[in-house]
Amino acid sequence: MNKNYKICVLGGGSFGTVLANLAASKGHDVSLWVKDSDKALRINSESRNTEYHPELKLSHNIIASEKLEEIIPESEIIFVATPSKIINDVLDRISDFTMDNKMIISCTKGINEKPFMTMSETIEKHFNNSSIKVGVLSGPNLAREIADEKVAGTVIASKHADLCHLGREILSSSTFKIYTSADTQGIELAGALKNIYAIISGYCHSLDVGENAIGLILTRSMAEMSNFAVSKGANPITFLGLAGMGDLVATCFSKLSRNYQFGWAIGEGLDIEAAKNKVGQVAEGLNTIKIIHSEISSSEIKMPLVSGMHEILFNNGSKELLLEQIINSEIYVDVNFDVES
Repeated sequence: MNKNYKICVLGGGSFGTVLANLAASKGHDVSLWVKDSDKALRINSESRNTEYHPELKLSHNIIASEKLEEIIPESEIIFVATPSKIINDVLDRISDFTMDNKMIISCTKGINEKPFMTMSETIEKHFNNSSIKVGVLSGPNLAREIADEKVAGTVIASKHADLCHLGREILSSSTFKIYTSADTQGIELAGALKNIYAIISGYCHSLDVGENAIGLILTRSMAEMSNFAVSKGANPITFLGLAGMGDLVATCFSKLSRNYQFGWAIGEGLDIEAAKNKVGQVAEGLNTIKIIHSEISSSEIKMPLVSGMHEILFNNGSKELLLEQIINSEIYVDVNFDVES
Protein backbone atom coordinates (compact mmCIF):
# COMPACT_ATOMS: atom_id res chain seq x y z
CA MET A 1 0.00 0.00 0.00
CA ASN A 2 1.65 3.19 -1.23
CA LYS A 3 -0.94 5.75 -0.20
CA ASN A 4 -0.81 7.46 3.17
CA TYR A 5 -4.31 8.02 4.54
CA LYS A 6 -5.67 10.74 6.77
CA ILE A 7 -7.14 8.93 9.75
CA CYS A 8 -9.06 10.05 12.80
CA VAL A 9 -9.44 8.04 16.00
CA LEU A 10 -12.32 9.26 18.14
CA GLY A 11 -11.44 8.52 21.75
CA GLY A 12 -8.09 8.97 23.45
CA GLY A 13 -8.56 6.15 25.92
CA SER A 14 -6.55 2.97 26.27
CA PHE A 15 -7.60 1.23 23.05
CA GLY A 16 -8.03 4.37 20.95
CA THR A 17 -4.45 5.40 21.73
CA VAL A 18 -3.10 2.01 20.68
CA LEU A 19 -5.10 2.03 17.43
CA ALA A 20 -3.84 5.50 16.61
CA ASN A 21 -0.27 4.41 17.19
CA LEU A 22 -0.63 1.29 15.03
CA ALA A 23 -1.85 3.36 12.08
CA ALA A 24 0.63 6.21 12.62
CA SER A 25 3.54 3.77 12.86
CA LYS A 26 2.80 2.74 9.27
CA GLY A 27 3.20 6.32 8.06
CA HIS A 28 -0.41 7.49 8.07
CA ASP A 29 -1.40 10.94 9.34
CA VAL A 30 -3.48 10.30 12.46
CA SER A 31 -5.59 12.72 14.45
CA LEU A 32 -6.44 11.51 17.97
CA TRP A 33 -9.57 13.21 19.27
CA VAL A 34 -9.55 13.75 23.03
CA LYS A 35 -11.99 15.42 25.39
CA ASP A 36 -10.15 18.63 26.24
CA SER A 37 -7.34 20.92 25.15
CA ASP A 38 -5.16 20.22 28.21
CA LYS A 39 -5.05 16.51 27.43
CA ALA A 40 -4.28 17.22 23.78
CA LEU A 41 -1.46 19.55 24.76
CA ARG A 42 0.07 16.97 27.10
CA ILE A 43 -0.04 14.21 24.49
CA ASN A 44 1.49 16.42 21.81
CA SER A 45 4.22 17.82 24.01
CA GLU A 46 5.18 14.50 25.62
CA SER A 47 4.41 12.12 22.71
CA ARG A 48 2.70 9.94 25.30
CA ASN A 49 -0.77 9.40 26.70
CA THR A 50 0.36 9.24 30.31
CA GLU A 51 -3.16 8.66 31.62
CA TYR A 52 -3.44 5.28 29.91
CA HIS A 53 -0.07 4.26 28.42
CA PRO A 54 2.76 6.14 30.10
CA GLU A 55 5.21 3.51 28.84
CA LEU A 56 4.24 3.89 25.15
CA LYS A 57 6.19 6.34 22.99
CA LEU A 58 3.73 7.59 20.37
CA SER A 59 4.55 8.01 16.72
CA HIS A 60 5.35 11.53 15.54
CA ASN A 61 2.55 11.07 12.96
CA ILE A 62 -0.07 11.45 15.72
CA ILE A 63 -1.54 14.84 16.56
CA ALA A 64 -4.03 14.99 19.43
CA SER A 65 -6.83 17.54 19.25
CA GLU A 66 -10.13 18.36 20.92
CA LYS A 67 -11.37 20.22 17.83
CA LEU A 68 -13.61 17.95 15.77
CA GLU A 69 -14.21 20.72 13.27
CA GLU A 70 -10.54 20.62 12.34
CA ILE A 71 -9.99 16.88 12.09
CA ILE A 72 -13.23 15.30 10.83
CA PRO A 73 -13.59 17.09 7.45
CA GLU A 74 -10.16 16.03 6.20
CA SER A 75 -10.27 12.48 7.59
CA GLU A 76 -10.85 9.65 5.12
CA ILE A 77 -11.17 6.88 7.71
CA ILE A 78 -12.65 7.29 11.18
CA PHE A 79 -12.18 4.78 13.99
CA VAL A 80 -14.74 5.20 16.77
CA ALA A 81 -13.27 4.13 20.13
CA THR A 82 -15.44 6.06 22.58
CA PRO A 83 -17.52 4.54 25.41
CA SER A 84 -20.95 3.48 24.11
CA LYS A 85 -22.75 5.87 26.46
CA ILE A 86 -21.39 8.92 24.67
CA ILE A 87 -21.40 7.68 21.09
CA ASN A 88 -24.69 9.39 20.23
CA ASP A 89 -23.38 12.73 21.49
CA VAL A 90 -20.20 12.32 19.45
CA LEU A 91 -22.15 11.38 16.32
CA ASP A 92 -24.36 14.43 16.81
CA ARG A 93 -21.29 16.64 16.94
CA ILE A 94 -19.72 15.29 13.76
CA SER A 95 -22.96 15.23 11.77
CA ASP A 96 -22.50 18.96 11.08
CA PHE A 97 -19.56 18.13 8.82
CA THR A 98 -19.49 16.67 5.32
CA MET A 99 -19.28 12.90 5.71
CA ASP A 100 -19.58 11.81 2.08
CA ASN A 101 -17.46 8.81 1.05
CA LYS A 102 -15.88 8.37 4.48
CA MET A 103 -15.23 4.99 6.07
CA ILE A 104 -16.24 4.59 9.72
CA ILE A 105 -15.08 1.61 11.78
CA SER A 106 -16.64 1.11 15.21
CA CYS A 107 -14.26 -0.27 17.83
CA THR A 108 -16.68 0.23 20.74
CA LYS A 109 -17.82 -3.01 22.37
CA GLY A 110 -21.22 -1.91 23.55
CA ILE A 111 -24.90 -1.76 22.64
CA ASN A 112 -27.34 1.12 22.36
CA GLU A 113 -30.64 0.95 24.21
CA LYS A 114 -34.14 2.09 23.18
CA PRO A 115 -34.18 0.93 20.50
CA PHE A 116 -31.77 -1.97 20.77
CA MET A 117 -28.99 -1.35 18.25
CA THR A 118 -25.36 -2.26 17.79
CA MET A 119 -22.83 0.52 17.39
CA SER A 120 -22.61 0.09 13.60
CA GLU A 121 -26.40 0.17 13.30
CA THR A 122 -26.38 3.34 15.38
CA ILE A 123 -23.84 4.95 13.06
CA GLU A 124 -25.72 3.93 9.90
CA LYS A 125 -29.05 5.17 11.24
CA HIS A 126 -27.54 8.43 12.46
CA PHE A 127 -26.11 9.46 9.11
CA ASN A 128 -28.50 7.63 6.77
CA ASN A 129 -25.99 8.33 4.02
CA SER A 130 -25.43 5.67 1.40
CA SER A 131 -21.97 7.02 0.57
CA ILE A 132 -20.66 6.23 4.05
CA LYS A 133 -19.19 2.77 4.54
CA VAL A 134 -19.45 1.32 8.05
CA GLY A 135 -17.60 -1.58 9.65
CA VAL A 136 -16.64 -2.93 13.05
CA LEU A 137 -13.45 -4.10 14.73
CA SER A 138 -13.50 -6.66 17.53
CA GLY A 139 -11.33 -9.38 19.02
CA PRO A 140 -9.15 -10.30 22.03
CA ASN A 141 -7.53 -6.88 22.13
CA LEU A 142 -6.21 -6.06 25.58
CA ALA A 143 -4.70 -2.67 24.86
CA ARG A 144 -1.74 -2.97 27.22
CA GLU A 145 -0.47 -6.09 25.46
CA ILE A 146 -0.86 -4.55 22.00
CA ALA A 147 1.06 -1.50 23.22
CA ASP A 148 3.81 -3.87 24.40
CA GLU A 149 3.86 -5.44 20.91
CA LYS A 150 2.79 -8.85 22.16
CA VAL A 151 1.19 -11.05 19.52
CA ALA A 152 -2.53 -10.37 19.04
CA GLY A 153 -5.24 -10.52 16.42
CA THR A 154 -8.55 -8.90 15.64
CA VAL A 155 -11.41 -9.05 13.12
CA ILE A 156 -12.73 -6.26 10.92
CA ALA A 157 -16.23 -6.95 9.61
CA SER A 158 -18.33 -5.11 7.06
CA LYS A 159 -20.56 -5.68 4.07
CA HIS A 160 -18.00 -3.56 2.21
CA ALA A 161 -15.01 -5.72 1.31
CA ASP A 162 -12.86 -2.70 0.45
CA LEU A 163 -13.32 -1.32 3.96
CA CYS A 164 -12.19 -4.63 5.49
CA HIS A 165 -9.13 -4.85 3.28
CA LEU A 166 -8.16 -1.22 3.84
CA GLY A 167 -8.54 -1.57 7.60
CA ARG A 168 -6.31 -4.64 7.49
CA GLU A 169 -3.64 -2.79 5.54
CA ILE A 170 -3.72 0.22 7.87
CA LEU A 171 -3.51 -1.62 11.20
CA SER A 172 -1.71 -4.91 10.58
CA SER A 173 1.85 -5.33 11.82
CA SER A 174 4.34 -8.10 12.51
CA THR A 175 2.63 -8.68 15.87
CA PHE A 176 -0.97 -7.61 15.14
CA LYS A 177 -2.87 -9.90 12.75
CA ILE A 178 -6.07 -8.66 11.08
CA TYR A 179 -8.77 -11.04 9.85
CA THR A 180 -11.88 -10.04 7.91
CA SER A 181 -15.52 -11.11 8.00
CA ALA A 182 -18.85 -10.26 6.39
CA ASP A 183 -20.80 -11.12 9.58
CA THR A 184 -20.94 -7.63 11.06
CA GLN A 185 -23.77 -8.55 13.42
CA GLY A 186 -22.00 -11.59 14.82
CA ILE A 187 -18.61 -9.92 15.24
CA GLU A 188 -20.14 -6.90 16.95
CA LEU A 189 -22.45 -8.81 19.28
CA ALA A 190 -19.61 -11.14 20.25
CA GLY A 191 -17.51 -8.16 21.36
CA ALA A 192 -20.33 -6.61 23.36
CA LEU A 193 -21.72 -9.75 24.98
CA LYS A 194 -18.42 -11.22 26.14
CA ASN A 195 -18.00 -8.24 28.50
CA ILE A 196 -20.90 -9.58 30.55
CA TYR A 197 -19.20 -12.92 31.00
CA ALA A 198 -15.86 -11.31 31.79
CA ILE A 199 -17.63 -9.65 34.74
CA ILE A 200 -19.12 -13.00 35.76
CA SER A 201 -15.73 -14.69 35.44
CA GLY A 202 -13.97 -12.02 37.52
CA TYR A 203 -16.70 -12.29 40.14
CA CYS A 204 -16.45 -16.08 40.32
CA HIS A 205 -12.64 -16.06 40.32
CA SER A 206 -12.71 -13.74 43.34
CA LEU A 207 -14.89 -16.29 45.13
CA ASP A 208 -12.41 -19.09 44.28
CA VAL A 209 -15.10 -21.29 42.76
CA GLY A 210 -12.46 -23.52 41.17
CA GLU A 211 -11.14 -24.13 37.67
CA ASN A 212 -13.77 -26.76 36.88
CA ALA A 213 -16.49 -24.20 37.57
CA ILE A 214 -14.76 -21.63 35.37
CA GLY A 215 -14.69 -24.16 32.52
CA LEU A 216 -18.40 -24.68 33.00
CA ILE A 217 -19.00 -20.92 33.05
CA LEU A 218 -17.07 -20.39 29.81
CA THR A 219 -18.99 -23.04 27.88
CA ARG A 220 -22.33 -21.84 29.22
CA SER A 221 -21.32 -18.28 28.37
CA MET A 222 -20.57 -19.26 24.78
CA ALA A 223 -23.95 -20.99 24.49
CA GLU A 224 -25.81 -17.93 25.81
CA MET A 225 -23.90 -15.51 23.59
CA SER A 226 -24.49 -17.61 20.47
CA ASN A 227 -28.14 -18.21 21.23
CA PHE A 228 -28.85 -14.51 21.66
CA ALA A 229 -26.82 -13.43 18.64
CA VAL A 230 -28.46 -15.98 16.34
CA SER A 231 -31.83 -14.52 17.33
CA LYS A 232 -30.52 -11.19 16.03
CA GLY A 233 -29.41 -12.61 12.71
CA ALA A 234 -25.78 -13.50 13.43
CA ASN A 235 -23.99 -16.57 12.11
CA PRO A 236 -23.33 -18.98 15.02
CA ILE A 237 -20.05 -20.09 13.42
CA THR A 238 -18.69 -16.60 14.11
CA PHE A 239 -18.69 -17.37 17.82
CA LEU A 240 -16.22 -20.21 17.34
CA GLY A 241 -13.68 -17.75 15.97
CA LEU A 242 -11.39 -14.99 17.18
CA ALA A 243 -14.06 -12.40 17.96
CA GLY A 244 -16.16 -15.00 19.79
CA MET A 245 -14.25 -17.71 21.64
CA GLY A 246 -10.93 -15.87 21.32
CA ASP A 247 -12.16 -12.68 22.94
CA LEU A 248 -14.22 -14.54 25.55
CA VAL A 249 -11.25 -16.60 26.74
CA ALA A 250 -8.86 -13.64 26.81
CA THR A 251 -11.11 -11.36 28.84
CA CYS A 252 -12.46 -14.06 31.15
CA PHE A 253 -8.96 -14.94 32.34
CA SER A 254 -7.06 -11.67 32.15
CA LYS A 255 -6.55 -9.28 35.03
CA LEU A 256 -5.89 -6.63 32.38
CA SER A 257 -9.58 -6.77 31.41
CA ARG A 258 -11.51 -3.91 33.04
CA ASN A 259 -14.69 -6.01 33.02
CA TYR A 260 -12.89 -8.87 34.78
CA GLN A 261 -11.50 -6.35 37.29
CA PHE A 262 -14.98 -4.95 37.87
CA GLY A 263 -16.45 -8.40 38.50
CA TRP A 264 -13.61 -9.23 40.89
CA ALA A 265 -14.26 -6.04 42.85
CA ILE A 266 -17.96 -6.89 43.14
CA GLY A 267 -16.98 -10.34 44.42
CA GLU A 268 -14.85 -8.67 47.08
CA GLY A 269 -17.96 -6.93 48.39
CA LEU A 270 -17.66 -3.51 46.78
CA ASP A 271 -20.81 -1.81 45.52
CA ILE A 272 -21.10 -0.74 41.89
CA GLU A 273 -19.76 2.79 42.32
CA ALA A 274 -16.83 1.67 44.44
CA ALA A 275 -16.00 -1.08 41.94
CA LYS A 276 -16.13 1.41 39.03
CA ASN A 277 -13.81 3.76 40.90
CA LYS A 278 -11.40 0.93 41.65
CA VAL A 279 -11.20 -0.06 37.98
CA GLY A 280 -10.79 3.56 36.91
CA GLN A 281 -11.97 2.96 33.33
CA VAL A 282 -15.33 2.22 31.74
CA ALA A 283 -16.46 -1.40 32.12
CA GLU A 284 -18.86 -1.69 29.18
CA GLY A 285 -20.25 -4.96 30.48
CA LEU A 286 -22.13 -3.24 33.29
CA ASN A 287 -24.34 -1.29 30.90
CA THR A 288 -24.57 -4.26 28.54
CA ILE A 289 -25.97 -6.48 31.32
CA LYS A 290 -28.78 -4.00 31.89
CA ILE A 291 -29.58 -3.72 28.20
CA ILE A 292 -29.50 -7.47 27.49
CA HIS A 293 -31.54 -8.28 30.61
CA SER A 294 -34.18 -5.78 29.49
CA GLU A 295 -34.13 -7.13 25.93
CA ILE A 296 -34.72 -10.75 26.96
CA SER A 297 -37.37 -9.92 29.59
CA SER A 298 -40.03 -9.67 26.89
CA SER A 299 -38.79 -12.59 24.80
CA GLU A 300 -38.46 -16.35 25.03
CA ILE A 301 -34.67 -16.18 25.05
CA LYS A 302 -33.14 -17.63 28.22
CA MET A 303 -29.82 -16.32 29.54
CA PRO A 304 -29.56 -17.64 33.11
CA LEU A 305 -26.01 -16.36 33.70
CA VAL A 306 -27.03 -12.86 32.64
CA SER A 307 -30.09 -13.06 34.87
CA GLY A 308 -28.08 -14.27 37.86
CA MET A 309 -25.41 -11.56 37.56
CA HIS A 310 -28.09 -8.93 37.03
CA GLU A 311 -29.70 -9.95 40.33
CA ILE A 312 -26.37 -9.66 42.15
CA LEU A 313 -25.59 -6.24 40.71
CA PHE A 314 -28.98 -4.57 40.87
CA ASN A 315 -31.19 -6.53 43.29
CA ASN A 316 -28.77 -7.59 46.02
CA GLY A 317 -28.87 -11.20 44.82
CA SER A 318 -26.65 -13.85 46.39
CA LYS A 319 -23.69 -15.70 44.91
CA GLU A 320 -25.62 -18.92 45.51
CA LEU A 321 -28.25 -17.73 43.01
CA LEU A 322 -25.64 -17.20 40.29
CA LEU A 323 -23.99 -20.57 40.96
CA GLU A 324 -27.41 -22.23 40.82
CA GLN A 325 -28.07 -20.58 37.47
CA ILE A 326 -24.72 -21.83 36.19
CA ILE A 327 -25.36 -25.40 37.32
CA ASN A 328 -28.88 -25.49 35.89
CA SER A 329 -28.09 -23.70 32.63
CA GLU A 330 -29.19 -25.81 29.67
CA ILE A 331 -28.84 -23.46 26.71
CA TYR A 332 -28.05 -25.10 23.41
CA VAL A 333 -27.64 -23.59 19.98
CA ASP A 334 -29.11 -25.12 16.85
CA VAL A 335 -26.06 -24.69 14.62
CA ASN A 336 -26.39 -25.25 10.89
CA PHE A 337 -22.92 -26.18 9.69
CA ASP A 338 -24.01 -26.12 6.05
CA VAL A 339 -22.99 -22.50 5.68
CA GLU A 340 -22.44 -20.94 2.28
CA SER A 341 -18.86 -19.84 1.67
